[in-house]
Amino acid sequence: MKRPKVTNRHCKTCGKHTEHKVMQAKKRGRNATHPLSFGSTHRVKDRGERRGAGNLGKYSKPTNPKMVGKKLTKKTDFRFVCAECKKTSMQSSGIRAKKVELI
Repeated sequence: MKRPKVTNRHCKTCGKHTEHKVMQAKKRGRNATHPLSFGSTHRVKDRGERRGAGNLGKYSKPTNPKMVGKKLTKKTDFRFVCAECKKTSMQSSGIRAKKVELI
């Protein structure tokens, strides 16, 4: 997928259409975005929860989970930087593509 490096978009802070520079941000894993989540799930496992299958609410996980139906591509994470106010905004939903090229 090819995408231009500069596009015209509506800036929420400026309140008008301005040029935005397009950047592709690297997708971060769960432990990078929510650093406390690993510790909390670890503590939940120590308490004896989060195991088995069925009737455990949010801890209702299969005993041996497999990655079934894994997607081959990840969604792109585009950031747009306004040329006037330098504020960064994100695209609401990414597009699945194996290779993204900014031209």
